[in-house]
Amino acid sequence: MSQYVTRFRRSGAAPALLRFPGAHRRPRRVAMLSVHTSPLHQPGTGDAGGMNVYIVELAKRLAAINIEVEIFTRATSGGLPPEVELAPGVLVRHVDAGPYEGLAKEDLPAQLCAFTHGVMQAWAGHRPGYYDLVHSHYWLSGQVGWLAGERWGAPLVHAMHTMAKVKNASLAEGDTPEPAARVIGETQIVRAADRLIANTAEEADELVRHYEADPGNVAVVHPGVNLDRFRPADGRAAARARLGLPQDALVPLFAGRIQPLKAPDILLKAVAVLLDERPELRSRIVVPVVGGPSGSGLAKPAALQKLAARLGIADVVRFQPPVGQEALADWFRAASVLVMPSYNESFGLVAIEAQAAGTPVIAASVGGLPVAVRDGKTGFLVDGHEPARYARVLREFADHPHLVDTMGDAAARHALSFGWDTAASATADVYTAAIQARRRHVPSHHG
Repeated sequence: MSQYVTRFRRSGAAPALLRFPGAHRRPRRVAMLSVHTSPLHQPGTGDAGGMNVYIVELAKRLAAINIEVEIFTRATSGGLPPEVELAPGVLVRHVDAGPYEGLAKEDLPAQLCAFTHGVMQAWAGHRPGYYDLVHSHYWLSGQVGWLAGERWGAPLVHAMHTMAKVKNASLAEGDTPEPAARVIGETQIVRAADRLIANTAEEADELVRHYEADPGNVAVVHPGVNLDRFRPADGRAAARARLGLPQDALVPLFAGRIQPLKAPDILLKAVAVLLDERPELRSRIVVPVVGGPSGSGLAKPAALQKLAARLGIADVVRFQPPVGQEALADWFRAASVLVMPSYNESFGLVAIEAQAAGTPVIAASVGGLPVAVRDGKTGFLVDGHEPARYARVLREFADHPHLVDTMGDAAARHALSFGWDTAASATADVYTAAIQARRRHVPSHHG
């Protein structure tokens, strides 16, 4: 991964290094917006996932390079302190907007006015120019960031994380399409933002293609991974002993939110196909599913357990509730392979985390996963979502157990280039560019 942020070019040519003449003015303090999910929530629960990890790790690393970060998020229970120090230089502000409990992400657009009011109240207590820049995450935050940036005269940097048009183009069977209101909201943000941060060159291309983003305003910054937490440590055998997993088992792991988009059902169906073909494997396969229902998966929280029973593999599947980051790292170390059959991933942070822990990945060839996984070296990319294709790759690991270690070693080396320090430095460069553009009064969007 390049040590520099790259500017995206629509021509398809390799991204050029972004050079900023006189680029020296970094922000001192950034207002970061995360309306629908709190950085204090545990990933894998509710709407908390990779974006939570992204915001927490990025904010900490920005603070380490002397950029203070204040993260505004919606209060989801009564009695929360108005402010929580997440780390030195990183403050989380809880904003009252709507009832604490029982609000789905889909209900939140109606609360954006109340959330914006809370953000403005916090700002009103400070001197002018207190926040140098607004960095919003996901479209709900972008709507608030648009108004805040205009009101404060501060540049807006926005990260989509996922996009409605892209998700709707590759929906899982039975999943709910994203509403037109979200498409309209995202289009407005793309026009309003001074800079857009994309996780990969493909996501940058999607912003240009689907939302008519100005290619000159789109920067590619790969997310990072906490390399202190996610590392091979004392190895697979020790992790399996701690988790009560058999030493000689084939352990294909699913880790993430349980919803159609993430496609955990594809892994279960693939295991059923594999065991039909190779019944002797039943005695030495364990399939952990680590995570909780989320999104449209909340409508049928027990659907995956019922599917395992229907497929006749309930005896080999182990359902685990979401776990903290340290425990998750142990699950990665214990697994033979992480399986990510997602229909869409803007990046697929979990894939890098697993590889950093020394575990290869089988992933759908979608979104950012071809950047995260080196096909044939650190894991395998699978075209489509046919369970038999995943079963074929699982059979490779069953028949050639040495692949787990050789690919796992290569995966750990590959992940070293995805440190958060690199991502934070590149993000700071994007901030600098946004501030410079605003100071030169050059319009950064069209009409």
